[in-house]
Amino acid sequence: MFNFEELVDRRGLYHRSVETRIFEGVEPKDGFSIIPMSIADMNFKTAPAVIDEIDKRFKRDVFGYSINSKEFFDSIISWQKRRHGVNSIEEKNIGYENGVLGGLSSAATALLSRGDNILLHRPTYAGFNGILKNLGFNLIYSDLKIDKENVWRMDYEDMEKKIVENKIHLFVMCSPHNPTGRVWTRKELEKAYEIFKKHDVYVVSDEIWSDLILSGKKHIPSQLINEDAKSRTIAFYAPTKGYNLAGLGVSYHIVYNDFLNDRLLKEESLCHYNLNNVLSEAALIGAYSNDGEAWLDSLIEVIEGNIHLAVDFFSKIKGVDVIKPEGTYLIYPDFEKYLINKNISLYDLLVKCIEHGLLVSDGRIFGGKSTIRMNLAMPRKMLEEALDRFDKYIL
Repeated sequence: MFNFEELVDRRGLYHRSVETRIFEGVEPKDGFSIIPMSIADMNFKTAPAVIDEIDKRFKRDVFGYSINSKEFFDSIISWQKRRHGVNSIEEKNIGYENGVLGGLSSAATALLSRGDNILLHRPTYAGFNGILKNLGFNLIYSDLKIDKENVWRMDYEDMEKKIVENKIHLFVMCSPHNPTGRVWTRKELEKAYEIFKKHDVYVVSDEIWSDLILSGKKHIPSQLINEDAKSRTIAFYAPTKGYNLAGLGVSYHIVYNDFLNDRLLKEESLCHYNLNNVLSEAALIGAYSNDGEAWLDSLIEVIEGNIHLAVDFFSKIKGVDVIKPEGTYLIYPDFEKYLINKNISLYDLLVKCIEHGLLVSDGRIFGGKSTIRMNLAMPRKMLEEALDRFDKYIL
């Protein structure tokens, strides 16, 4: 029904995933086309339902200042109910965001003073690190652990210890987790929120990946854990990951606590950060339509197949440890033993990737020491070509 095998030419569109290099001066060798596997957007065309909705709005020919429409709010309320079983959202709980990182910036600034400590997991999404440090906050990390079942887990004892020792009152969570792909269970989130309640810690929950959950797993919105979690959490969502809309900057927050909502909206108003974008709103409405949802379901099947292929490939490489993600379209293999066996550095490995057209992410920006983050949201033929290059030229 939907075509996920078309190879999309992204050259000349100034996409970061194609144009950005992690090491200055290192370029692909002649004969090797670029396969973007770093920035978290997709090498698929955007869903037809999104294009149709944008086109419909575009043809109205007027793009003056606007406010969010009733359809915008109704689309979010319906989506959260259908997809995640959330029945408690009202229009007043929703706020338009031009991007999750901007929302995080506003939330942290509204709740804390410059120089305060914030708790995050490690590894963590690199964007959190940059924006929070630039705002003058101190970042404290609690390392995720890999258990005997080869599953990434929160270290609750360490989290609580860090909260107490550093007088922390804000935790920034990624759910599902980027870059590991963990989809936290209800029990895991309940245990974390017991700690947050005990020590009066607010939570900013980035749930931007919640549309991309793989089979057998279920995303639990943080605000569904219990009434206390509902009152202490600012949650951010977006259709950008699931529908390849990052360049349109459309996202939204859900906040139930009136105090938190008032503080967040006030902070956002100070810099005019959240003026509505009419085409972004149209994109969300198209994404959250029935046709958009059908496209997403088909996409997830393709992503799941790609993940299986890539995990199977890397699991056979001596010295490479890879864990199958439960959500997202990312894998996060660890090359520590491989690098030791080959007597090379992670830098050496990454240079070889770039020279052969494979633009991957340096795992050190997420807090890893010997990891690479790889984006698998691409047609199967493109992924097969990428793995073939790993096999012939890199590993």
